[in-house]
Amino acid sequence: MDDLIVQGGLVAGQQQDIAIQHGRIRAIAPALHTAARERLEVAGKLVLPGFVESHIHPDKAFVADRAPGLHAGGRLGDPGFARHRVRGGRPVTGRPPFSFDRATGRLNGATGPERCAALAFAAGAKVSAPMHYRGFSIGCRIVNTMIDRREIMVLLNDDARFAFPFGDGYWSLLLDRGFVYEGEIERFLRSIADVDYGFVDGGANFGYWSVLVSSRPFGSHPVIAIEASSANAARLTRNSELNGGRLKILHRAVGATTGNKVWLSGAKHEAFRVGEANGNDADAGEHVEMMALDSLLDQGLVAPGQRLVIKLDVEGMEIDAAKGGQRLLQNETVIIVEDHGADRAHTVSRYLLGETTCRLFVFDPVSSRYEPISDLSMLDRIKTSTVFGYNIIGTNSPFWEERIRSIPPSTRH
Repeated sequence: MDDLIVQGGLVAGQQQDIAIQHGRIRAIAPALHTAARERLEVAGKLVLPGFVESHIHPDKAFVADRAPGLHAGGRLGDPGFARHRVRGGRPVTGRPPFSFDRATGRLNGATGPERCAALAFAAGAKVSAPMHYRGFSIGCRIVNTMIDRREIMVLLNDDARFAFPFGDGYWSLLLDRGFVYEGEIERFLRSIADVDYGFVDGGANFGYWSVLVSSRPFGSHPVIAIEASSANAARLTRNSELNGGRLKILHRAVGATTGNKVWLSGAKHEAFRVGEANGNDADAGEHVEMMALDSLLDQGLVAPGQRLVIKLDVEGMEIDAAKGGQRLLQNETVIIVEDHGADRAHTVSRYLLGETTCRLFVFDPVSSRYEPISDLSMLDRIKTSTVFGYNIIGTNSPFWEERIRSIPPSTRH
């Protein structure tokens, strides 16, 4: 186990993690998920060893030391020193995050290069949309070599602030005002804003849905956000703080049972792979404790009979997560789960339809409605892409079934 993981800092011009063990650097890599006693998030900051500045200009120092208000240098402890770093040979001031309002398109607090980059990200989203955004993350990486990384806060609505590293290859799609993230889920959640329910965000990532569902336009619902990755959980916590600390956050992996350890691997924060920890890979990945959804009842975090909407984005653990939530699924619960387009056997839907008593619905682009799934063959027609997931809605509740069926056809094209 490492003593410390320094996460997301700029090392040799790239965003990388640093593993410290027994007082020495053990590894430097873009994404380290090994177990550690402590993790330090330094995204957007330059990471350097202690050093003595040997590159000086004596002539300029002579002038500076004799000019009012100017000094040739600073000590490491000086506040002015701590506020500055150097990237690519340029001095850069550590600044607070800048913001982007999706409603108005206004970008506040951005530098000239950041404004150009934001336009590039928005244009890249539009160009890559017909290809299901293939290549967008590559374009982000190219642009990121020309800008200083810092945090951007996107105003999703007047009561929802969502922050992420500017230039992130996944969430920067939000800089295109025409981009709609998982529109079928947004439409469903908007349609039930008036219902008194609790939201469980399984695999919450940075907390996009948690922030939205807890906002006023979506009904200000209480949220339990569950995230396995410690790096993602730190971002999730940050977004909770930006929104008044209104999220209940659990750093756990969602699975069939409670208490077992699992490990995470992968380079993309939106697609970490989850596996069981065993003797052969005990030191691989980031270890995290698993929890069953039904344990939310045992812990008193949700009440028996409480109306719930559970969204699962748990990267291959959907069936295990459903197995661990059998009691909840028998109650007044809606489950939203991903059935990936690459899975032509429709494994997740097949399990829910055959092994549970849930009635399933899927958004049908032909009718623009949420249609009941009576035969899995209809998914052969609807799942046209193999590069992303399709959201399936399941419930045992007559109340929720009636609400789903009553949603009018979509008018968005």
